[in-house]
Amino acid sequence: MYIEQGYKGKIGLWKYWILPVGFILFMIANYLATLMSDVSVEDSMKQLIELLGTNTVLVILLLPLVIGLFVVLGWTKLVHSQTIVSLTTSRKKIDWKRIFFAFALWGLLTILLTGVDIYLKPEDFVFSFKPIPFFTLVIIGVLLIPLQTSFEEYLFRGHMMQGIGLMAKNRWIPLFITSILFGIMHLGNPEVAKLGLGIMVYYIGTGFFLGIITLMDEGLELALGFHAANNLVGALLLTADWTAFQTDSIYRDVSQPELGWDVFIPVLVVYPILLFIFSKKYGWTNWKEKLFGKVLSEEEFTAELHSEDDFLVEIPDYE
Repeated sequence: MYIEQGYKGKIGLWKYWILPVGFILFMIANYLATLMSDVSVEDSMKQLIELLGTNTVLVILLLPLVIGLFVVLGWTKLVHSQTIVSLTTSRKKIDWKRIFFAFALWGLLTILLTGVDIYLKPEDFVFSFKPIPFFTLVIIGVLLIPLQTSFEEYLFRGHMMQGIGLMAKNRWIPLFITSILFGIMHLGNPEVAKLGLGIMVYYIGTGFFLGIITLMDEGLELALGFHAANNLVGALLLTADWTAFQTDSIYRDVSQPELGWDVFIPVLVVYPILLFIFSKKYGWTNWKEKLFGKVLSEEEFTAELHSEDDFLVEIPDYE
């Protein structure tokens, strides 16, 4: 009952509109600015990196989203009067083992898949490892990237998923809306300008994958771990002149960017395999109900909690 955790705060559905609408308006303004600019996003990034350096530019890009995380958590605590735990999971406490498992699984797979790609097409990659810039990147990445990815998870799969679910009284509408909006959020990325709108299949597909694991697992933990590994390990391993994150990574992709079938492999092949692994490890069942079923009313949710409490048995102390 992850969506129903929203009932644990002071319900006022207007409170769920402020942050998402504000963030969406900000992203629209940013996208329109890139469209109207005489300088391409790629050229703007090059100029900024030449002026300030790669790691400084990365910090500048990450800081607004890091601040956004604390805005979302502060809004939840102060305006909703809801605990961070109930925004994160339906469990009694946050399951850090789930976060670390998802992080390790996807981190290792990312390293493996990137290694295979480099082995098969060595002409497309340049070894660009420089110790001091790279280890500076490691520090920046470990400190800031998990906060950046957590902001996106807490906003889309947390705040918006719970709010839209409570309004719609079902699970599929928040799954679809948050997944599509998550994809649209990336419209301003230089990858879209370079590869075309077809890349949105990857972004929206990733949104659906993260939404599905959140609903099936009744919490954000797996999505938090996966997203952090995706951005952190990716930033450390590989960069290109036309990506949103340009970093002092180990390798640089120098191939001519083009939209091919490899863009769709994560959505069509890798994500289903991950869903299978997670479902077996955590015993997921009743997929139809968890993804398309109704959301309980506040009265039903309260009654459900009381019925669970009735099963609690106090074990006597025989010592």
